[in-house]
Amino acid sequence: MNSMILRCGFLGATLLGCGAGVSAQEAPKHPITFDDMIRLHRIAEPQVSPDGKWVAYTVATPDMEANRNASNVWVVPTAGGAALQLTQSGHDSSPVWSPDGKTIAFLSSRGGDSQVYLLSMEGGESHALTKLSTGADMVKWSPDGKTIAFTSSVYPDCKDDDCNKKRDEEKEKNKVKAHVAEHLLYRHWTHWNDGKRSHLFVVPADGSAAPRDLTPGANYDIPPDERSGPGDINFSPDGKEMCFTAVTDKMEAISTNGDLFIVPVAGGEAKRITTQPGFDGNPVYSPDGKFIAYHAQLAPEYEADRWRVMLYDRAAGRIENLTETFDRSPEELAWSPDSKTIFFTAENETEKPVYAMAARFGAAPKQIVAGTYNSAISFSADGKTLVFERTSLTLPAELFAASSDGSNVRQLTHQNDSILSSVTMNAPETFWFEGAEGTKVQAMLIRPPQFEATKKYPLLVLLHGGPQSMFSNAWGYRWNAQVFSAAGYVTLMINRRGSTGYGQKFTDEITNDWGGKAYVDVMNGVDFTLKKYPFVDEARMAAAGGSYGGYMADWIATHTGRFKAIISHASVYDKVGMYATEELWFEEHDMQGTPWSNPESYKKWAPVTYAGKLGEFKTPTLVICGERDYRVPYTQSLEFFSALQRQGVPSKLVVFPDEGHWILKPQNAQFWYKTFLDWLAAYVK
Repeated sequence: MNSMILRCGFLGATLLGCGAGVSAQEAPKHPITFDDMIRLHRIAEPQVSPDGKWVAYTVATPDMEANRNASNVWVVPTAGGAALQLTQSGHDSSPVWSPDGKTIAFLSSRGGDSQVYLLSMEGGESHALTKLSTGADMVKWSPDGKTIAFTSSVYPDCKDDDCNKKRDEEKEKNKVKAHVAEHLLYRHWTHWNDGKRSHLFVVPADGSAAPRDLTPGANYDIPPDERSGPGDINFSPDGKEMCFTAVTDKMEAISTNGDLFIVPVAGGEAKRITTQPGFDGNPVYSPDGKFIAYHAQLAPEYEADRWRVMLYDRAAGRIENLTETFDRSPEELAWSPDSKTIFFTAENETEKPVYAMAARFGAAPKQIVAGTYNSAISFSADGKTLVFERTSLTLPAELFAASSDGSNVRQLTHQNDSILSSVTMNAPETFWFEGAEGTKVQAMLIRPPQFEATKKYPLLVLLHGGPQSMFSNAWGYRWNAQVFSAAGYVTLMINRRGSTGYGQKFTDEITNDWGGKAYVDVMNGVDFTLKKYPFVDEARMAAAGGSYGGYMADWIATHTGRFKAIISHASVYDKVGMYATEELWFEEHDMQGTPWSNPESYKKWAPVTYAGKLGEFKTPTLVICGERDYRVPYTQSLEFFSALQRQGVPSKLVVFPDEGHWILKPQNAQFWYKTFLDWLAAYVK
């Protein structure tokens, strides 16, 4: 165990005399800057101990010199008190408690590949439990504490780790680095698929035997966190069975399907228990062992369908849909100890409350924790203590606790208090206006710090991605509205058509209508803002967005000259060219066909179709992209920039060769923010 533990002392999971850090010296407050934001500690992955007395979690802090985020495991008492850092390698994540609360398992890449490590709460150094050449992911404890499950990406035809290691070494030594594909999906997000599949493994917690593959030879994937999360593998209460999600469709690039399987921990054939064509994930066994709750999307080939809470009766093999009448998308399922109540979170109009509902058909979900954005819920074994992350547009994520009925909400961590105490920020103002076809649309607005009502301020209209997502009242690091506002802008965030959190009909209304109602919603929102807030200067407006938000930036650039500057990040410019994306289901659903079966839509909704035709293609535009972006291939941005340059539009192109869809490395983020704000200052401020 690290030196900090030894100084403070752990005895039977009791903290002994560890003093709180010295508070920062009082200083005048200033508008938040990128330098302030990059110093903030990023809290994630809370897991409450079985006895409810402690929470293990991770804290990631950007390391500018190393150009990465350094992540370590911490604990904090639920009764209140100082937080304590458990690890110091800077490569640690995903802590989970043993059922007796005496040990924490976590993932660490301190030695290179990610492996499962164990840390005793009674003292001693952490040690690696696994040493697989293919690494480990998604760690889980069995209910009796004797077994640990994890996933690892292996070659399906390899029967042991020596085979996997040898094959990887041969690839590394080979001077030919060509990628060869004979099927879709051949690459995903930022990596090329190389023939490996994510399999489910178990290993004795005492290390007495080597890890064992529970899905040997399986030519399917247990999906990554992007689809449903680490909850996609779970033990039955008796520890004899595991349930997991697997993607088995052969044409993965056009399918959003994923099914639940069960497999004996002792070994044996995995059995499929769901067959519907949408995605089934996040399986959680009821404590009495009678049911598996999970969430499901019922529409095939559509990643933004509404999630439902489903209940699988293990004895009868029967499945019930519990939330068909609940027009929101449940996530992060958890059970009460008596197996009578299911808890979950769900987005709702910029916020994300925690809900509870009886585990039966027809029961109505009830909000038990409201206010701002709550996520990553975790319950103690007795169900009395609920722990969750809470964040807002003025609060980076911190950990909170509550009673199981949602009462007695209290903040547990204060990782960022010293930094936040030195900066000023304004809370968002929420309002509704009339969008396309008279539909009510919600927006948030943030005034600059040190705001003066008699002044006129430039307007920055942020355009969110997805397109099926929403601007939430939650802190973010990649597009931080407070940093933008602090530079002197009124920041406007509109949850236009296609946004989640407003019912499935509202979300679906962007299908085959990318530049239609959504564009009208944005422009109506701008007009409403100009009327409602007299301090906004109509002569100084800018628009900026990434991904679909970048598409909307490109659409604005080709459809109106009202803005003085545009920033387009990872934008969709040519809809036919977007057919090079990895997840083809996305294009085929939203365009209602392929480029050859429905070419009219691919042409109609492509900004390239309108470049230079309407006389509006003249707004100074900054174009940014990552060369490793396989979601929106970076050539989309190159094509857009070429069109701007060829038509004499003031423009700049920034390409990050070591980034994908998101700009994540701290030094790159610093350059991104500076370039972003410099562009606005040159044309708007």
